Amino acid sequence: MRETSKPVVEKVAIIGGGIGGLATAIALRKQGIDAHVYEKAREFCPVGAGLGLQPNGLRCLDAIKLGIVDTLKRSGCQVERVTVKTSAGETIRTNESTMMEKYGHPLLIIWWWRLQQILASELPSEVIHLNHRCIGFEQNENNVVTHFDNGKTAQADLLIGADGVNSAVRQTLIGDGQPRYVGSMSWRAVLERKYQLLPPDEVILMKGEKSIVYLLNVGEGNISWLARKLLPDSSLSSTAAEAKSRVLQEFANWMEPVRELIAQTVPERILEGPICDRLPLKQWSYGRVTLLGDAAHPMTPAAGQGANTTFEDAYELAECLRNFPDLQTALANYDNRRIQRTAIIQTRSAEGEKRYYQPTQQTNQQSQQNFDEFRHWVYDYDPKSESRLKPWKKTVTV
Repeated sequence: MRETSKPVVEKVAIIGGGIGGLATAIALRKQGIDAHVYEKAREFCPVGAGLGLQPNGLRCLDAIKLGIVDTLKRSGCQVERVTVKTSAGETIRTNESTMMEKYGHPLLIIWWWRLQQILASELPSEVIHLNHRCIGFEQNENNVVTHFDNGKTAQADLLIGADGVNSAVRQTLIGDGQPRYVGSMSWRAVLERKYQLLPPDEVILMKGEKSIVYLLNVGEGNISWLARKLLPDSSLSSTAAEAKSRVLQEFANWMEPVRELIAQTVPERILEGPICDRLPLKQWSYGRVTLLGDAAHPMTPAAGQGANTTFEDAYELAECLRNFPDLQTALANYDNRRIQRTAIIQTRSAEGEKRYYQPTQQTNQQSQQNFDEFRHWVYDYDPKSESRLKPWKKTVTV
């Protein structure tokens, strides 16, 4: 560790203006680093669906910028119970949430776009550069230069790829091709709540034939539905109207309120996509370039840890850049702190995705204990505690 707290870089370029890129910029600028975000979209639009923030992610956001979590709690929905139902609406079971009691933070459901707005509001507008699609970069021992499709370039001491599962930075850096389709298609959207479909502090998970639907309150009078189905074909619909027709057809035999909710959704607000992940990497950082979030460790949503582990990445990367004597050592420690943990969560998430579509059944005591221990290890991650760096007892080979 260094005696001085001056960061080892002065200027950082972050590719991707999603929640990971924005959180990282906040964390870096807090430490005096001139961090800039480059986003391919022409504007931030109301996109995405309901997102679950869990105790580990909320603690990291709190450590990145005090006050953000309070704002999120005012904007989102704090879950007190999860009810599992059949596709016909019959209740299978209801589980009361113990997160607040055990970990000091709730399961917080919020609209992805609202979260993006809140994070973006914490940054000076001049450091967010829209309409900048990364098409490649080159680096040497002194700097890294990023190229964009609008003809512009950005020179920095460090380049961070926070540009999602189809990361352009990852492809230039590692070149490992397309993500892996795990066998289920997804449709999701947010719309204004027209009627009381579910209590404000409840999540509903409905299970059908090789299909599931989540109903989520995302706060501020909005509701989110997320529908997933096991399908061999991962091709996308050619138009928004076709995507809506497809999801209505795939869920035609579900209970009326679910079909009505989908039918009320404007086609352009429905996000269709294959559920994908990648196998864990052994290394994220090469020279003056590193990866973060879905660009580094894309995972299925089964464990709800995509966003939460991304906020862990943002916190740890900022800490490493502040506490180690040079960039190479800082990035090596960042890889060391993050890769083993995220590899385990990636692997468990992939296993969980398969279990989603199996008939609801009683788990034996040993498997339940194993699951509870894993979940505790995930949620108990505390950025202020050295114990956060301890691996889970059941490690995986990366």
